[in-house]
Amino acid sequence: MKYLWLVWAQLRRSKTRTLLTLLSVVAAFLLFGMLDSVRVAFNSGGSVDGANRLVVASRLSITQTLPIRLLNQIEGVPGVRKATYAMWFGGIYQDPKNFFPNFSVGDNYFDVYADFDIPADQLKAWQDNQTGAVVGEALAQKFDWKIGDTIPLQATIFPRSGSNDWPLQLEAIYRSRDRDNVGAEQQLLMHWKYFDEANDYIKNQVSFFTVQLADPDQASRVAQAIDALSANSDHETKSQTESAFQQSFAKQFADIGLIVTAIMGAVFFTLLLLTGNTMAQAVRERVPELATLKTLGFRDSTMLGLVMAESVLLVVIGGLTGLTLAALAMPGISAASGGMIGLPQVPAQTWLVGIGLMVAIGVVVGLLPALRAKHLKIVDALAGR
Repeated sequence: MKYLWLVWAQLRRSKTRTLLTLLSVVAAFLLFGMLDSVRVAFNSGGSVDGANRLVVASRLSITQTLPIRLLNQIEGVPGVRKATYAMWFGGIYQDPKNFFPNFSVGDNYFDVYADFDIPADQLKAWQDNQTGAVVGEALAQKFDWKIGDTIPLQATIFPRSGSNDWPLQLEAIYRSRDRDNVGAEQQLLMHWKYFDEANDYIKNQVSFFTVQLADPDQASRVAQAIDALSANSDHETKSQTESAFQQSFAKQFADIGLIVTAIMGAVFFTLLLLTGNTMAQAVRERVPELATLKTLGFRDSTMLGLVMAESVLLVVIGGLTGLTLAALAMPGISAASGGMIGLPQVPAQTWLVGIGLMVAIGVVVGLLPALRAKHLKIVDALAGR
């Protein structure tokens, strides 16, 4: 620690270069903090213990449907308070780029999802209109929809009477009570009965059931009992938490872990080149100064340690700043995901891996310059050779 002032002085020798390098390290670990948190969230076990709602979907794949007749059996399981159902629709609005989740749902959907606020008169209007639609407040604001508007959805999977047109009348707009979960407002809901009767493709099928539990402490037992209903059938189920289900849904589109690993590999490879060049240049510029220190009695091992400490300190300062910024950003990212990312903070695992990477990168990029400083010959250095 007695040489810390000297290490700090070395970092401040070229303030512009140090600042730019520091910003690069901050950006790298900001990305790492956010992306690795997402990876951890998507690889979490998804235990049902303590959950107050469960999603019951096909054990084989979330793209496989389940028969609607399971609803009565699920409602009869001890510990189940209410149950509803939904079917993925997958329509598009005006342009395929305007993607948002859209489902056909049971009439009691908002009884189970009581954490959504919806005006009673609007809810009744939707329930009374076979072709009515409900959208989240954030989605309505995005497209400037108002009550009474016609939303011309285009089917991508399920045609209606030989046509892809599914015009829906906007009857209600709901709002999430939890303002940290505004991402849940980015969806459109229509009547399952209307969808089931009008589509030309599939009948009496749903994508999943949502179950509200009477006692969250009994979640594991209830989940096992529900899955037992269809054991050894052609429609076996898997009961899981909502966040685990949403993560499974996202994984149908991409391998999150592979994407994160590829991005971070490219980022850290670039960071190694950048910081390695910075440290090499810094030591090259200070050769006479390092020789003077040796002349004053600094040992070879001390010179090695000074340069290594400079390298590690630079990366650690930038890395900790980046991870702190990621921790500040994660609550907003989690909220915007609509619960898909069930981690509103950077997990301890990411912090530990990040700190390990900081030290490792600092050692790797500082090793060669430090060895040069250690083996520096005083006469040659002062002579400019």
